[in-house]
Amino acid sequence: MSGLNPDQYEAVNTLSGPLLVLAGAGTGKTRVITFRIAKLIKSGVPGERILGMTFTNKAANEMKERLGNMIGGFKGKYKKNTRNKPEENDHTPTISTFHSLCVRILRRRIETLGYPLKFAIYNRGDQESLARGVLRELNVADKLLSPNQLLFWIGHWKCKSMNPDQAIKASDTDAQHLAAIGYQRYQRQLKMNGAVDFDDLLMLTESLFQNHEEIRLEEAARFDHVLVDEYQDTNTSQYRIVRGLADGHRNLCVVGDDDQSIYGWRGAEVEHILSFNRDWPDAKVVRLEDNYRSTEAIIEFANTLIKFNTTRHDKVLRAARPGGQRPGVVQYENETVEAQGVVRSIQQRLDEKGREPRDFAILFRTNEQPRIFETELRKAKLPYVLVGGMSFFDRKEVKDVLAYLRLLEDQPDDISILRIINTPPRGIGKKSIENLLNHSVQNKIPLWDLINGGESRPKLTAATERGLEDLAAKIEEVKYQSQDESLVDIARNAISTMRYRTEIERIYSDPEERESRWAVVEQIVNSLAFYEQQAAKPRMNDFLDKLLLGEQDANDEKEKQLKKNAIALMTMHSAKGLEFPEVYIVGLEEGILPHHRSLESDASIDEERRLCYVGVTRAEEILTLSMSLTRMKWGKARDTIPSRFLYELTGQADHPNYKRKRGV
Repeated sequence: MSGLNPDQYEAVNTLSGPLLVLAGAGTGKTRVITFRIAKLIKSGVPGERILGMTFTNKAANEMKERLGNMIGGFKGKYKKNTRNKPEENDHTPTISTFHSLCVRILRRRIETLGYPLKFAIYNRGDQESLARGVLRELNVADKLLSPNQLLFWIGHWKCKSMNPDQAIKASDTDAQHLAAIGYQRYQRQLKMNGAVDFDDLLMLTESLFQNHEEIRLEEAARFDHVLVDEYQDTNTSQYRIVRGLADGHRNLCVVGDDDQSIYGWRGAEVEHILSFNRDWPDAKVVRLEDNYRSTEAIIEFANTLIKFNTTRHDKVLRAARPGGQRPGVVQYENETVEAQGVVRSIQQRLDEKGREPRDFAILFRTNEQPRIFETELRKAKLPYVLVGGMSFFDRKEVKDVLAYLRLLEDQPDDISILRIINTPPRGIGKKSIENLLNHSVQNKIPLWDLINGGESRPKLTAATERGLEDLAAKIEEVKYQSQDESLVDIARNAISTMRYRTEIERIYSDPEERESRWAVVEQIVNSLAFYEQQAAKPRMNDFLDKLLLGEQDANDEKEKQLKKNAIALMTMHSAKGLEFPEVYIVGLEEGILPHHRSLESDASIDEERRLCYVGVTRAEEILTLSMSLTRMKWGKARDTIPSRFLYELTGQADHPNYKRKRGV
């Protein structure tokens, strides 16, 4: 206990009743949870009467490991195996994710809900097959509602703990109503199959607790103490399960930080941690405010920003590391210059300050932003890894659009043809494609000649013939319309003629994902515009070759650097829980951070501000914030507006420019 500060000590030694531990960024919350469990056991609470709940297996395993190292000497409480890791026995605390705990409960109790005890858990592929069957049963065409769209809405409703009847009542549009009917059929078929999906694990456990009091009491009686990590991330089902387990003994300890609640888009409700005192009026609140991660200069920035969220628990981080370099704010001419400037700055730090690549992180708001940073890092031959996502060049949209652009050449390659021959769908099935390819190889006829000419084709179905003729006609149309056009105009024309946006809307029902996918397409056009401006004799095949070479280089570099010393590129969502000596937050512009979808709602702006706060508090020693004065939009430079968060971070929220442009 000697290593605990006074606030941590108070949290660890509060052993009964409801307890809210408000653990700010970098204040040692995991340490407090494990110490508190160890203290409970040392105080005489049997280990098996303690339940600790987390959100990820990684967090649960880390907690088990730490706990095993701390209390391994307690006879009958924790044993050690030969690998020096905790070995669970009848006397160990239950440290589990929410979903794992719910599986155990349902294996004992699910028969009450009409499911077999040996129920199956469906993965995504199983869900898609079931969704397709449901839509066939309803005679719903893909263009009205695809399997992915149906699963999106089902997941959305389950995340809010809504059953099919509630979803039907809540539906605002014809599409939602159709999806709600599909949800009803989907759940019925799941039950007939003796199966559940991932979201059902939470919803069905909640249903048991809500509708079968005797089961709730029996399950709750297994534990005398419940601890919950990252409480600000709980959704409705998780919140109700926690209450159901702790309502009797009231020995509930929740640890979290409302200022780091950034997962509202997947059902998390910050209100759960904000209203803890109302739910448990006798709750004790302990604030962990000593930050051991960042310098005082960075913490001052973070505190200044988060105060603009008025609905939050009152707390202020205190830096355990005095002084430090004031965070820098840099404006760049455009996003290309921004990427060049950030990479140049990292290169200088590596050369002059003795840093390692792993000491740096570049954080961004959206998944399409890192493309230009990847390009500049490759040019500089600096190792990097894209954390929590894929390389820009690995994305389906990039490969699809580049394949279309290659088809504009006189003799396109077979790989590009096969990639888009039925994208968007043209009624060309896999069997027909296989026949075409075999005929091409056996008769030594280029595949494109078979598609474009038609005379030498093997026998195909009428639908396939129409599909091939449609593809050839569209390519010829783009070629004809593109005479004397710029490369950017050619690309725009190809994307429009091929109706690629419609294809994205068909495949992805989530509006955020649709927008993200379409933004990737826009990035290709922007990249082409930049190339065209720089090249003495711009040619489409030269641009495509450069991109393909870049793709290969990026993939090779990623393989080598994934587990090595590399600069981290990641979204701020992916960065939560991590820390780096030096952090660059890029793209601080209205419409990016905060994201334009959040601009109409104060609650959404608050979550965007929390996301920015999470980014700021990842930095240990050096923090740099940057923005572009112009940003390419469909091949044309557009003026940007500085993010309101830049004004707030620097204490200039009353700046006239801020008021004029933001209307506050």
